[in-house]
Amino acid sequence: MDPVVALSNSGKNGQKLSNDKIDRNKKNERLRKLRELHMKRNEACKLNHKEVIEENKRQQMPSNWTRKQEWAKRKLEENEEREQAEQQNLDYDMEKLRDIQADHAEQWERRRSSKKNPDKGFTSFEDAAARKYERMIKQIKPDMDEYHQLKQTIPDEQFYADKNSYVFGVHKDSKEAIDRLLNDMNKDYERQSKFSRRRTFDDDNDIDYINERNMKFNKKIERFYGKYTAEIKQNLERGTAV
Repeated sequence: MDPVVALSNSGKNGQKLSNDKIDRNKKNERLRKLRELHMKRNEACKLNHKEVIEENKRQQMPSNWTRKQEWAKRKLEENEEREQAEQQNLDYDMEKLRDIQADHAEQWERRRSSKKNPDKGFTSFEDAAARKYERMIKQIKPDMDEYHQLKQTIPDEQFYADKNSYVFGVHKDSKEAIDRLLNDMNKDYERQSKFSRRRTFDDDNDIDYINERNMKFNKKIERFYGKYTAEIKQNLERGTAV
């Protein structure tokens, strides 16, 4: 074979092999990109499916679930902070009031006080008596020194009395205890005097109404315009009106 022809064929074969290698590299690169796209598509499908499940769970939960979760989280944090304050012998409520504004602190204190013994309005005499009893129980501050003194002076069968024990005349109230009882009774009297009660009928008042509704309306008119119509009313009563 002619050396020139052989060399030419050898060059063509080398170029063909080089082109085949380039084609294989391009093909492998395309396959790699396809695999990456396929993996990304699968990952997106999984994420979408997971999001659909989470959305379905949220729709099945109560409407205030998020607020309840936030409240539970704040309550847990508050309990942890309260425990830390107790370990350091600090008053958690006072420490918290120092970190908030004065108006917010006042609102928080009112809200905290109302939760201790909330006034739900009058429902029955039993509920009112129970609320009063709970309020009085919370105000009791036991005197342990006096307790131990009584325990030493009073026999056990009378100190730990049962249904068969006779304890009349054994205990005598101190002057301080009687004064505390009197102060509590005076406070209750002042508190009750501030309650709004139904006004009783006054026989000395003029009858200028035909029913109770008309009486209330006339009182409102008198409250706003009484000072302007007082002279006119007096002239009509005396018969000197023009």
